[in-house]
Amino acid sequence: MKPRAIHQVLAALAYGDAIGNEALAIRGHLKSRGYESDIFAEKVHPQMAGLARPLSEYEGAAGADTLCMFHFSIGSAASSLVFHRADPLICVYHNITPPEFFFPFHPHLARLCYHGRRELKAFAARSVLGLGVSEFNRKELEAAGFKPTGVLPIVVDWSRYDEAPSPVMLERLAGFPGPTLLFVGRIVPNKKIEDLIATFAAFQRHHAPKSRLLLVGDSVGHERYLRRLLETVHDLRARNVVFTGQVTQADLIAAYRSSQAFVCLSEHEGFCVPLLEAMHFGLPVLAYDAAAVGETMNGGGILLEDKDPRFVAAALDRVLTDHAFRSAVLKSQARTLAAAKATDFGRLLEAHIATALESAVARA
Repeated sequence: MKPRAIHQVLAALAYGDAIGNEALAIRGHLKSRGYESDIFAEKVHPQMAGLARPLSEYEGAAGADTLCMFHFSIGSAASSLVFHRADPLICVYHNITPPEFFFPFHPHLARLCYHGRRELKAFAARSVLGLGVSEFNRKELEAAGFKPTGVLPIVVDWSRYDEAPSPVMLERLAGFPGPTLLFVGRIVPNKKIEDLIATFAAFQRHHAPKSRLLLVGDSVGHERYLRRLLETVHDLRARNVVFTGQVTQADLIAAYRSSQAFVCLSEHEGFCVPLLEAMHFGLPVLAYDAAAVGETMNGGGILLEDKDPRFVAAALDRVLTDHAFRSAVLKSQARTLAAAKATDFGRLLEAHIATALESAVARA
């Protein structure tokens, strides 16, 4: 039986966050298909005000004819709320960072990640369907005991990148005499920013003394890790390393338009949207083959099996100076991007809803 409503529950609706953007895209599709659909969040960023209802209102909105899509999170009231309800549950899994990345810098978060991975197993019995945003995540759900499972990839609203870049950021970044290398993402330990700084230092030393590293992302809550990174910059005598902090969409577009290559040496990603963003802006992408990164790259760009700073620096130099090689890399990325943009997200979502309803009937 078709449900009257399909609601989504998540711990936080954050600004510029892949999870929040996907939740909004899901809601838009569900409403276009005639479902009642709201997002219920424990926390809502001020710039997202009005796009979600308070978590406390979920129980009044849900009923026997409701399907719940829960974007799995750690240590939240949202998790406890949906776990103890009876309405059929689809668990959408964006991954949990392994706790060992956080132990040296943020022990509390490390404990939350540890318990979150244990809690995930408990949700297997509660859920009628487990959806990973990548095949990498789907396999983790399967290993945790979820049946059935599927993949619902991150949906990217490409129209957001047609906005005008920030003139202030463009002016701030203009006129630099050498190449700008870009990384976009939260400044957190699993991203291995220290490896990126070491690579950049080698790139400056052996290839391009007048170069710049632009690190675009929020470090709030990870100040201890940020201090370690600043020490690394000092110890390696790297110059022109810029930490922007969190930026607006217009600032982000300006950063992409002002850069010549994108580098990601992260060791744990559940999807990694910035890889596709960089391809969209025509930047050659170099990324370390870890977790879901290779899946997202999908044959495009330069997938690195070695993180040795001099090796990666040499690859960067080649893609920036060898025009034929750069052209081949960009062509491979164009194929990856075309495949990602051709994904029929609505059709996949409808198929997964049908699977969830069949699973719910089978369990009844």
